[in-house]
Amino acid sequence: MFDIGVNLTSSQFAKDATQVVERAKTAGVTGILITGTNAQQSEAASHLARAHSGYCWSTAGVHPHDASSWNDEVAQHIHRLASQPFVAAIGECGLDFNRNFSTPAQQELAFTAQLALAAELSMPVFLHCRDAHARFVALLTPWLDKLPAAVVHCFTGSAEELQDCLALGLSIGITGWVCDERRGLELRALLPQIPADRLLLETDAPYLLPRDLHPKPASRRNEPCFLPHIIRQVATWREEDPAWLGQKTDENARRLFRLV
Repeated sequence: MFDIGVNLTSSQFAKDATQVVERAKTAGVTGILITGTNAQQSEAASHLARAHSGYCWSTAGVHPHDASSWNDEVAQHIHRLASQPFVAAIGECGLDFNRNFSTPAQQELAFTAQLALAAELSMPVFLHCRDAHARFVALLTPWLDKLPAAVVHCFTGSAEELQDCLALGLSIGITGWVCDERRGLELRALLPQIPADRLLLETDAPYLLPRDLHPKPASRRNEPCFLPHIIRQVATWREEDPAWLGQKTDENARRLFRLV
């Protein structure tokens, strides 16, 4: 089972990142993709991936919240990081019109620039979309035939948005959001609609601790070692064998991100 979304550069992991990785291994997690969200964090993610070579990889990109930081220097920095063998995707990039920490115009500029970079380098993209589906699709679609693969990380959209993403050939990242009985029920019902070869699983640690996890950690911090719980729950709701689903989603991740 492969965790495609871990924010291991978060300050919440500053004191025990190595132990977090070791706990993931002990829990049966077979690999981790560390998320880069701006130039500094992408650099830090690459250092962690190098430190845990063969088990961790990273992304390099600028999250829509940080899109206002995008400039030629940042673009060159991301380009340099992307040349490293343990950097597996461009991202996290996309649009987030929910909070608009960066303006929509800044987000669209940074998103398009990163799609162009991924196309130039023939790299997969690790995508973010929140409350921006129509514009996200409009900006992404022209680039899809130039990209080797794309995954919508932490998908929480509607049935119609899911079908749009599947029709575009995107893979779908599912988190412990579906374990939340308050807000995850709609997405939980959609799980069987995702083809098995397009499904990826992730914790988005340290965020989105599954609400149905018992006992809960005292820190209330999510970790990749809790990925087996998410897999068991998703397998139950898809009526599939958890061991098979863990192996299948691991294969999907390694194929999409071209990991060896």
